[in-house]
Amino acid sequence: MTTVRRPVRSGAIGVGKTRLPLGPTYALLLAFLYLPIVLLAVFSFSANTSLSFPLKGLTFDWYAKVFDDPALLAAARNSLVVATVAATAATALGFAVSLAVLRFRFAGRRLLLALAAAPLVVPFVVLGVALFLLFNLLGVPRSLLTVALGHSVIALPYATLILLSRIVGLDPALEDAAMDLGASYPTTLRRVILPLVGPTLISAWLTAFIVSFDEVALANFLAGGDPTFPVFLYGQLRFAGRIPVLIAMAVLLMTATIILTLIANRLRTRNQ
Repeated sequence: MTTVRRPVRSGAIGVGKTRLPLGPTYALLLAFLYLPIVLLAVFSFSANTSLSFPLKGLTFDWYAKVFDDPALLAAARNSLVVATVAATAATALGFAVSLAVLRFRFAGRRLLLALAAAPLVVPFVVLGVALFLLFNLLGVPRSLLTVALGHSVIALPYATLILLSRIVGLDPALEDAAMDLGASYPTTLRRVILPLVGPTLISAWLTAFIVSFDEVALANFLAGGDPTFPVFLYGQLRFAGRIPVLIAMAVLLMTATIILTLIANRLRTRNQ
């Protein structure tokens, strides 16, 4: 009679003698990922004008000064405008690409999908230089519009992949039934497909918005006289006296980003 030896579960990972304890490994990983964010939040309430311990006290003054800084608010407004335009364009293009790839048969279908996903593997610095040269050749001056166009390119893969995962699960028989009953394809698109993928569309838009709002490399090449918030933030870091206010603004934006991410994930999981 042979006995089957079951693998013994232990609190360690690894191969052979090179095992790591799970608990300390996870704790180290979490600390590496989130300790800088925790420190950022702590210093945003610090009464110190420098980033140092021990803290002299707690204050909300830096948050109040955020709303008294017109240049900072203008940069945040620029980022909001750029992210809104880029997210809308990327979501619309991603929806069109997803629908074309999954519902139609034509030559170059795989190539279209590969081109839509290509910006994921292209370094943003290289893409920024390429777009900078392209806009120069076309005689298009650098502005918020050029930043929005660049950001729509890098947000397109995220929107496309999110929408692909939803549309691939839709039963094509629903569309066939609508058209069998006399509806045209635009009517079927408006009355059947869009309501079914609506929450995923919002999720894709929010994800593209976050990608655009936080991006700095591309914006650095394409922004004109109106910098986006990440570009403005990077330029202001050399002034030590402004760092506490910038940290407070960064914490506010990070909180908003986390909330948007949670909403996007919630919508995506509910609609699948």
